[in-house]
Amino acid sequence: MTGNITGSRRYYVQSAWHIDNDEKRQQEQASLVKVNDSFKKMVIVGDDIPVQRNEQGITTMGLMDFLCDARSLDL
Repeated sequence: MTGNITGSRRYYVQSAWHIDNDEKRQQEQASLVKVNDSFKKMVIVGDDIPVQRNEQGITTMGLMDFLCDARSLDL
C-alpha cells in the first residue's frame, strides 16, 4: 500500500493481481480499512472488472481502467 499526495489530495492505492473470492477481497482491503482518515482508498486489480465501491468507501477497479481513464482517481 502506498499513499500519494497530489496537491491537497491524498490517495491510498493497494494492488492485487487477482481477487476471486470474498476472503481475498477482505485481505486486500484490510490495510486500507485500518487507515483512519477520509482520503480516497483504492484497490487496483489485474483483472478487467467493473468499478465497485464498498460500504467503507474503498473503490476497486481493473488495472486498464486505472491506467487509461484520466478520471480514474475521481471515480
